[in-house]
Amino acid sequence: MSSIYSSTAMLPSFPSSSSRSSSSLTPRANMSSTSNQPDAPTVLGFGGVSVDLLATVASFPKPDDKIRSTSMKVQGGGNAGNALTCAARLGLNARLISKVANDAQGRGALEELQADGVDVSFFVVSEEGNSPFTYVIVDNQTKTRTCIHTPGSPPMIPDDLKSSTLVSALKGVSLAYFDVRLHETALVIAHEEVSDIKSHIQANRRSIPILIDAERLREGLDEFLHLSDYVVCSAKLPQAWSNAPTVPSALVSMLLRLPKVKFVIVTLGSDGCMMLERSIAAEDSQAEEMDVDNMVEQLKQKIDSVKSGPTCVPSDITILQAKGVGTICGRLFLGKAEKIPELELVDTTGAGDAFIGAILYDDQINNF
Repeated sequence: MSSIYSSTAMLPSFPSSSSRSSSSLTPRANMSSTSNQPDAPTVLGFGGVSVDLLATVASFPKPDDKIRSTSMKVQGGGNAGNALTCAARLGLNARLISKVANDAQGRGALEELQADGVDVSFFVVSEEGNSPFTYVIVDNQTKTRTCIHTPGSPPMIPDDLKSSTLVSALKGVSLAYFDVRLHETALVIAHEEVSDIKSHIQANRRSIPILIDAERLREGLDEFLHLSDYVVCSAKLPQAWSNAPTVPSALVSMLLRLPKVKFVIVTLGSDGCMMLERSIAAEDSQAEEMDVDNMVEQLKQKIDSVKSGPTCVPSDITILQAKGVGTICGRLFLGKAEKIPELELVDTTGAGDAFIGAILYDDQINNF
């Protein structure tokens, strides 16, 4: 099984599947990470790092079944670990804050991240308890995965991070990423990033932009959404959070209710992705008005005309209307995913994390 930490690309420029190494938790001497470049932008991530135990099966078992796996692998995983590994491999300076125990799994995960160029010097390492781990059942028939997660113990708490450590971790950071796990500690960091802490580290006084992975409704998500500049969502999250009738209208609702957010992206699996970007400059102009669902249908017709390869089709700056929700001035983007031949497709584990890693890279390179 390929992995984020050792895989080739599933999408163009997106290291693609799940966890971090191809066969074990030991670092690999032939890693080709381009991270740790002095002049590259620095991103800071906070969130989940775990050990994944991946069992591939011919088909998912029924209740009370006993079956055999076709392969078994132990790899590093976790949303933040995967996304920051992708960012490091693409060339950013990537720092990661999380917590593991001083056990074989925790030490292996740290070594593996370091081998890919991720700075783990701000990790909290507990001398007792266990590192987080996840059982992953990979269904070879449907090419899907089922995850059963066991959190680390003891859990990370705000007191685990000293103020001086946090100041050092934020030094020189141009973008921060959160997967909204360990939310109590994560919110402490996020509030520091939107404060004047940069003045204490002799940098300019603007806030550090925040990108969050809104994977599902969870404790702390609402507060994070209001602190964020960029949001990447799973397919079901926008409607679950907004109660809007369609995904496009849900994106309009999110930008209306979250005035700080510049864009929202929703990943749609094999159907690609959709992005709504706020446009402030054109709000008083003569921009065309159009129903947002109709706009999506127009973009789908354009994207369907592209016969090969992944592509992205943007709308013009438009006043987008969502029935029962409101209007927003912005641009809608529809992304077409690369179609992977079935024989080459392993599974979808970690594909969303790799997507976010590429978004981190794209944002920083385009704004560097």
